[in-house]
Amino acid sequence: MSTMAADRAETTETAGKSRWVRTLLEWGGFAAGAILVTFGIVAIVMGFNGRSTVSDSLKLEKITGTPDMTPALIAKEAKEAGLTGVALPTKSVAGLPVNSGDRARTFASYMRIHALEATGGYTYAQMGRFQAKPDTPKAQLAAGGGTDNPQWAVTDTATKQPVANGARNLWVTETALTTALNTSYMADKLGLFGIVVGVALLLSGIGFIILAFAVLHRRQVRAS
Repeated sequence: MSTMAADRAETTETAGKSRWVRTLLEWGGFAAGAILVTFGIVAIVMGFNGRSTVSDSLKLEKITGTPDMTPALIAKEAKEAGLTGVALPTKSVAGLPVNSGDRARTFASYMRIHALEATGGYTYAQMGRFQAKPDTPKAQLAAGGGTDNPQWAVTDTATKQPVANGARNLWVTETALTTALNTSYMADKLGLFGIVVGVALLLSGIGFIILAFAVLHRRQVRAS
């Protein structure tokens, strides 16, 4: 009898430990699910807020696409300017307000074509810092015009300083503006990524909670 009692006591103790482990796992599953759901909601809210901030910031600049910002017209302009091997925009923003990341990127791509038209197809690195004198030797000229040698630069009569290369300065301005627009595009896409990640975390958290309830809780109910 004493042996049977000992066995029963051991069985009861084992069952108690097993029940305690199941309870711990169940609450652990609920806690993990709740944390994932919370992170998911926060990520979704932050993603929407980020995209809203991008849109609001772009609206403040009051940028509108010019009439030639269509794929057909810009292709015609690029051909007339002699531009070759240049990636042309495939979307139109003509007459449209630039109020989203996608439109900002498209507008920036048109700005690049306009800048290339103004510089004859040359980029910042291909142009000299200063406006070159008419008699400047070819060795002192940059590929895209201008010179980096102050001795062969046109001198401003008022300041006695070399005159800056206007085409190169135009490229600098264009680069600054397109960089800001492309940054808006990147921020917009990061906000979208945050929303996607948030949804994934939210669904994962709900799945954890359902799994903890369906598997562990039901087993505990049956065991009792």
